[in-house]
Amino acid sequence: MVAITKGETLIAVKDVSRTFHTGGQEVTAVDHVTLEARQGESLALVGRSGSGKTTLLNMMAGLDQPTSGAVTFDGRDLSQVSEREMVGLRRRKIGFVFQSFGLLPLLSAYENVELPLRILGMGARDRQQRVEEVLHQVGLGKRVQHRPYELSGGEQQRVAVARALVSRPLAVFADEPTGELDSITSHAIAELLTNVVNEEGITLIVATHDLRLAAMAGRVLELEDGRLVRASRPAAV
Repeated sequence: MVAITKGETLIAVKDVSRTFHTGGQEVTAVDHVTLEARQGESLALVGRSGSGKTTLLNMMAGLDQPTSGAVTFDGRDLSQVSEREMVGLRRRKIGFVFQSFGLLPLLSAYENVELPLRILGMGARDRQQRVEEVLHQVGLGKRVQHRPYELSGGEQQRVAVARALVSRPLAVFADEPTGELDSITSHAIAELLTNVVNEEGITLIVATHDLRLAAMAGRVLELEDGRLVRASRPAAV
């Protein structure tokens, strides 16, 4: 497949819906949403709790399948990708940042960031160079041997951002990445995340309640009751 270049469509969501059955009722979490995200673009999904933003993000990342409609990533319909291929896609082309950090507690910051490259089979010298590069990018050069419990919440999320970036993915998906942080730390992480993905030319898709993080995105899409109700391009902050 020809490598995708900045500005070209990386992710296409076409008339996607997702329903769940709970308590004997059918609940529509995402309702006929269509959108595109281009390579190098930052996109914020916003809305109240239950609006469908996390469900939509999960489908765009291949973590969930739509009930109807289609999601394509890098030209491939994710519903037609085998589980083995999907694992490879997540390892090589997709990075994740979660609200709860998701770090392995017995590994140091360095080892948490290095692990995806070990799984990919990268050589030791190249691993070291890349891990040191991204840890420097996120401002953790002096804390690399500390384990997660020895780090603040903001430092843990910096490790998580570095881990998401280390394999040079095409896209990073972030679900409430500032949700467990205080306001000052949230602002620092929001700036870090948006600045680093811009430097790397990566597509960023973030589901967030954090208005400051949303304001740093190139586009903001607001969902309400599973429907896309508003799109805007915020002024830079």
